[in-house]
Amino acid sequence: VQLQASGGGLVQAGGSLRLSCAASGRTFSSYVMGWFRQAPGKEREFVAAIRRRGGNTDYADSVKGRFTVFSENAKDTAYLRMNSLKPEDTAVYYCAAGSGIILSAMRMSRAYEFWGQGTQVTVSS
Repeated sequence: VQLQASGGGLVQAGGSLRLSCAASGRTFSSYVMGWFRQAPGKEREFVAAIRRRGGNTDYADSVKGRFTVFSENAKDTAYLRMNSLKPEDTAVYYCAAGSGIILSAMRMSRAYEFWGQGTQVTVSS
């Protein structure tokens, strides 16, 4: 099972990026796909997640209204659309996948079974 994250880069404050997370090795149609990030010297934190069956989503308060998580089930790919980026959004972004995650646990990194390698997002001021 592999998760391949891509789409990171350098962008100016106020700009946009779209991250992708391509899953392979099994069918992820019933999984929760999550995005987490880790800035230098900080702990990994929850960003957003989507339950692919049903489409339930959850967002960290710091990104609500700016980021959108969605998925293309036919491609087993999840996306994170990031608008109005701020310097404090700078971090390595990781995608993760897990089965059987209840809605209240979507923010918990330990609930996820599979992790991608991370993609760097840098927002300049």
